[in-house]
Amino acid sequence: MDDLAGFLRTRRSRVDPAGAGIPIDSRRRVQGLRREEVAHLSGVSVDYYVRLEQGRATQPSEQVLDALARVLELDDTELCHLYRLARQRRRKPKSPTGRLRPELWRVLDLITDAPALIVDHRLDAVAGNRLAELLYGRPMKGLNTARHIFLEEAGRGLYADWEQCTLDVVGHLRLAAGKYPEDPRLASLIGELAMGSERFRRLWARADVRARTYGRKAFRHPLVGELELHQENFALPDESGMELLVLSAAPGSAAADGLRLLAGLDADGGVRPAADRGTSMPSIRGSAQAPGSSATRSRATAHQHGAGE
Repeated sequence: MDDLAGFLRTRRSRVDPAGAGIPIDSRRRVQGLRREEVAHLSGVSVDYYVRLEQGRATQPSEQVLDALARVLELDDTELCHLYRLARQRRRKPKSPTGRLRPELWRVLDLITDAPALIVDHRLDAVAGNRLAELLYGRPMKGLNTARHIFLEEAGRGLYADWEQCTLDVVGHLRLAAGKYPEDPRLASLIGELAMGSERFRRLWARADVRARTYGRKAFRHPLVGELELHQENFALPDESGMELLVLSAAPGSAAADGLRLLAGLDADGGVRPAADRGTSMPSIRGSAQAPGSSATRSRATAHQHGAGE
C-alpha cells in the first residue's frame, strides 16, 4: 500500500531546485530534483540512493534518513512517516483489533452538548453519541467517514469544506497505510476509494501525509443549516489506533444555536416534545436509548460482536 521508494520519489518531485541551490536553465525537463542531486545534497552515493528508490536498499541509518529529510524539506509528520516506512523493512506491525473498552461508552454518554464519535485508523466510526448520529443523519454503526466523503452524495453535501476534507482524509489514510501495511481491510478500503473516486486517485498519487489533531470543521446540515464547529482529536491511550473526535461550537455562536436545534430533533427530523427535551441538551441516555431505538440496537450489536471488527 505504501513504501519508502514511492514516498521518496514523490517528495523529491516537489522540491524547487533553485531553492536547493541548483542552477537551472530552460532545457531542464525534470520536475523537482534529480536522483543524483538528492544524493549529492544529502551526502550519500548516487548508487545507494537509486537503490533506495528502487526498493533494493535495506535499513538506511538515522543519519541518512535525517539528511534525506533535510534535502526533501519534510515537515515533522512526513519525517515520522519516513522513519516508519524505513522500519517496515525490519518489522511489520500488526493491525490493532479496534475493540472498544466499555468505559468509553460511558465517556460518550457524558458528552451531551457536542457531537462526539470514536473512529479507528481506517476511519470506521466505532461509536458515537446521539448528536453525532443526528449530525450525520444515520447510525454510527457502519459509517466510514472516508467512504462517506468520497463515495456518498449525502457526504459530499454535508461537508461545507469538502475539498479540504478530502485532503485530510487521504493524508490520514496515507499515514495509516504506512503504519499498518499488512492490514487487508485498510487495503480493501483504499482500493474501493480508488475505484470509485477520480479525486481520491489523484490525491493518493501525491503521497501526501497529514496528522490533523484539531481545527475548524464546517457542515451544511439539511435541517439546521450551516454549522461551523471546532474539532479536537484525542488519540486513545491503549494502542488501539482509535481516536475520540469531539465537535464543539463556540458559546453564543450561531453554531451553538444550531446544535441546540439539532438536539431537539427526533430520529426522523421532527421536533421532539418539550417534555423530552427539557431545558438543556438531552442526554443520549434519554429517549435515544429507549428499547428498540436505533442507537440502542447499534450499541447492543457492537457489544455482541466487538465494536470496530
